[in-house]
Amino acid sequence: MVKKKRLRLIAEMARKIRAYRELKSRPKESQKYALDYETMKRPLTGKMLPVLAWQDVRKESRLFSLLASMRMFGVGRLFTRKSWLEDHSEPSYWQVTKVKVDYTAENMDHGKAWGVLTYKGRQENEAKEVDKVMYHDWRLIPKHMEQQFKDFEPLPEPPVRYVAFPPLLRAMMLAQHKKERGSVVSKEPALPLKRDVVLNKDYFQRQEQDGQSSQGTAV
Repeated sequence: MVKKKRLRLIAEMARKIRAYRELKSRPKESQKYALDYETMKRPLTGKMLPVLAWQDVRKESRLFSLLASMRMFGVGRLFTRKSWLEDHSEPSYWQVTKVKVDYTAENMDHGKAWGVLTYKGRQENEAKEVDKVMYHDWRLIPKHMEQQFKDFEPLPEPPVRYVAFPPLLRAMMLAQHKKERGSVVSKEPALPLKRDVVLNKDYFQRQEQDGQSSQGTAV
């Protein structure tokens, strides 16, 4: 007969209290990402931001710095990033659908946001949490330009014509090429997905004739 496990109520309660205290002692995002703009250091960790980011930190805004100053915390508005505007010609932006503000922050400029991402003109189907909200490169898209961003139609993706060889076959091909020619392949070998020849009877006859002509006639 299996012995019934005895419940240790006091130990279980102590475990929950320890977990609760550990959760409460964790630094909040407003403390974790706080920044001294004079020294460019995080007061909590003492780490300094990269020098390349100083210019953006002084000129650009974080996402919640923009949301905190807007009606309904910017729900329904479009936001983009400076890096997207510089790197892509296609529109990339977030449409904010939900905001959870950290009311304990001094200016209520911390929290979490959710929205629908449109990246390079292609919109995702479901809303998800907005990432990199603490980066200093967020920009609000003006109302009169929102429709211009939404009306963009991306070009169809070109069909895939070539794929990479399996790793073992690729290694064998590179080794064979180096053995025969004594040099490394300058162009990465690729496997075509569409054949340009018709595999009929004439094709195999030509292949057989070419093989016999290259090998010669046995004496």
